[in-house]
Amino acid sequence: MTDNRIATVRDFIIELPYARALRLELRGIGAGWAELAMPYHPDLVGDPATGVVHGGAVSALMDTTCGGAVMAHPDAGLGTATLDLRIDYMRGATPGQAVRARATCVRVTRSIAFVQATAFDDDADAPIATATGAFTVTGGGPAPTLA
Repeated sequence: MTDNRIATVRDFIIELPYARALRLELRGIGAGWAELAMPYHPDLVGDPATGVVHGGAVSALMDTTCGGAVMAHPDAGLGTATLDLRIDYMRGATPGQAVRARATCVRVTRSIAFVQATAFDDDADAPIATATGAFTVTGGGPAPTLA
């Protein structure tokens, strides 16, 4: 993965208005994977009685992380859009802790990238949510093989 590609993905995430509102931070990136963090902030709380971050904020974090993983894949090009995203919530995020998401492209075709992601807080062994999704590919995908 080139430094230019990393910089492009980082700049893309930084420029998204909702990513700025959520204070998303790029924590790591490589060929076909990305990790972002969303620091805890009272503006993101969905239940004031418990202090748990709103599920919509977690969803946006996971969607953006998946898109970053696609953009970071060498066969996927630098543009993408979400076609389908399924998120399974397993528990609320621990109040006061940052939520991180890590996404990996599991397959890239000419037109679609398939991605899996996990969101977690300080307890990485107890996921907050998992996701599977399909995203558009603008780079043409891997070269076809001859049969």
